[in-house]
Order: sequence, then structure tokens, then C-alpha cells
Amino acid sequence: MLELLICSLVTVLPDYLFRHYKQGKRWGKDINFFSVWYELRWGISACILLTVSLITLIFYYHPSTTNAGPYFRTVTILSEGGGRVEEIYVENNQQVQAGDPLFSLLDSSQLAAVNAARSQVAQVESAFVQVDSQLEAARGGLRQARGALDQATNELKKKRELASRGNQLVSKIELERLENTVNSRKGGVDTANANIASVIAQKESVLPSQLESAKRGLEQAEVELGKTTVFAGVDGTVSQFFLQRGDYVNPILRPAGLLIPNDGPESGRHQIAAGFSQLATQVISPGSLAEVTCLSRPFEVIPMVVTRVQSVVAAGQLRPSDNLIDAQERARPGTLTVVMEPLYEGGMEGVMPGSKCIANAYTNNHDLLASGDIGVLDTLFYHAVDAVGIVHAIVLRIQTLIMPVQMLVFSGH
Repeated sequence: MLELLICSLVTVLPDYLFRHYKQGKRWGKDINFFSVWYELRWGISACILLTVSLITLIFYYHPSTTNAGPYFRTVTILSEGGGRVEEIYVENNQQVQAGDPLFSLLDSSQLAAVNAARSQVAQVESAFVQVDSQLEAARGGLRQARGALDQATNELKKKRELASRGNQLVSKIELERLENTVNSRKGGVDTANANIASVIAQKESVLPSQLESAKRGLEQAEVELGKTTVFAGVDGTVSQFFLQRGDYVNPILRPAGLLIPNDGPESGRHQIAAGFSQLATQVISPGSLAEVTCLSRPFEVIPMVVTRVQSVVAAGQLRPSDNLIDAQERARPGTLTVVMEPLYEGGMEGVMPGSKCIANAYTNNHDLLASGDIGVLDTLFYHAVDAVGIVHAIVLRIQTLIMPVQMLVFSGH
């Protein structure tokens, strides 16, 4: 409507003035409701063409969208495993800090696993005392075997001396028996040494490994026990949290609620995401200036700057499935997602995350015009493009004024 009024000032109005003052035609007599088209056909035709051209120029180089708002991230409150709720530590809409406990699940099985793991650790630790006793026993056996070996060796030595002197009291059979005894006693010494080595290996290698494994099992059981208590991961507000003791919580089918972060790049308090038409791809880029107005902050226009333009259109994404994709099912065109931040510090104060907003983006050709690298016609065209941006700015301010009235009066909200 505003574009039509502006265009009529330079088309229909001059045509009427020409016919009234130059041709002497008067409104209500020569120019009436039935003859207005014939009398003002040149002005009306020029007005329609100029209005369509102006609207096309404005909306292409200064795009607008009503699909804008400060989108924010939510964190789902989930337990890592399913179970019955035992204790609840917070209430709905309560402010929490990162690390605060939210609720806990029944932990009888986890406690049993922890107690079993602790018993295993204690059992392995007691084995160290037992292995010390075994080591002393093995060393005593070694001393005993060495004593028996020395005794048998001395007796064999004496018998051999007697036999070398020609003493008939020592027979050959007696010497062979003594030699076998000495060899047997040497085997006993070797066995005692092996027993000592086995006990030492058990003390220095086997038992430490078993103790380490038992401690790791205890740590794992304690971790599983810790999973029964769910903590807040970020600072925020607990929402949709209606748990009662005895409720069953499942990480897939039954979440406990939502946690809305207080601050951060995705909290909805520092930026606005807007979906523009795909035709705006060539004119919107990081650094472009923009303006928004939001329902939660009525009668105000917030200057913004484009910080990021999504490199893809979300409507074109594909996910693996057992069906082939039919392009007809994706006939609805997606939008160009643009992220904007306030041009001035504190610009988003008072805008509630999730609020409905209207956004305008503006094309700025000042640097191109100042460079002097374009011709006269291009200079005039880009001056016109920058100039008509004021029309869209006026439209946004009109929308800012009538939006609360439209929502409160005409929509019944």
C-alpha cells in the first residue's frame, strides 16, 4: 500500500492534474467513477508498472521475513539408565547451577555391586598377608632341603673315603644308594627354590594385577552407582519437571524434563535466527545490516548485523532410510537461515527467547559507489537501490506500531 501511494504521486496525480488544469476536466463531471480508467489510463498503467517494479526492487535488495526469532537451546534431563525415582531435589521452574543434583534413582542393585567389588578388593588385599606366610614357609622348606642335601653329601663323602682305603664295610651298592639320595636332595632344593620363585611371582605380579583389576571393578561399580543421581550440566532453569517418587524414567521413552540454559551463544539472548527467501541468497552476506522488531519488546526497532549465513538450505537435507527419495515430496522451498546479532551492546535486552519477530535486511552499496569502478547507469541504479531501502524501513516501523494492536484487538489474543 505504501509503495502504491508513493508511485501514484508521480503517475496518477500528474495525469489528473494535467487533465484537470490543461484539458479543463473536472472531478465528478468529466472524471467520475465510470470514466476514471479511460481518463487516467496512462497514469494508472504507469502507477501499476512502477509499483510492481518498486516492490520487486525493494523486496529483492532489502528482503523481509516474519520467520525470525531468538531461538534458544534446551537440554533434556535424562538418566543414563532406566529406573524408579527415589529422591527429587529440585522443583519445577527452579534455578539450578551446573553440578546441582536434580533427582536420583533406586540404587539397590548398584550398591550391591559396589559392596561386592569392595569385598573383592579386600579379599585380594588379604591375599598379600597370606602370600607372605607362604613365602616364609617356602624359604623354610629351602633351608630344610639344603640341610638334608648337606647331610647326604657329607655321608657320601665319608663312604667314598672309606671305600678308597679298601674298607670292605662299604659296598658299591651302598655308594650308589647314597649318590641317589644326594641327587634326590638336590631335586628337593630345586623344588624349594621354585616354590619361592612362584610365591615371589604371585606377590609381585599376580596379586598386584588382581588388586588393580579389583580396584577397577570397584571404580566401575561406583561410577554406575553415581549414574543413579542426575546432575545439572549447565546453569539454567528446570522446566516441565513433574517427577514424583516411584515414577519410572527411561533415557529413550521417558525423559524427566528440560533444562533451559541461562546464558551462552545458544541461549537466545544474544542473537536472532531468521529464515529469508532463497532469492535473498545473492544479497545477504555476513556484515549486512538488518533491523528486527519483536512481540516481547513492542514499539521498538532493534538494529542488527548479519554474522552468519547458513551455507545450505535445510529443506534439502537427506537422511538414510529404506525408501527412495521422491523430489515431489520436497516441493515446498526452504528458507535461507541467517543469524543476526545486535549492532549495539545491550540491544537484545528485554527480548524474551523464543519471541516472534519480524526482520528486515538491507543492501548497502556505499563502498561500491565510493570505489568509482562502475559506470553512470550502474551508479544511478545502485543509488536507487540504497534509496528505496527507506521505504522498507518505513514499512517495518508501521508494522512495529500495528503489530500489538493486531495481536490484541483483531486476533483476540
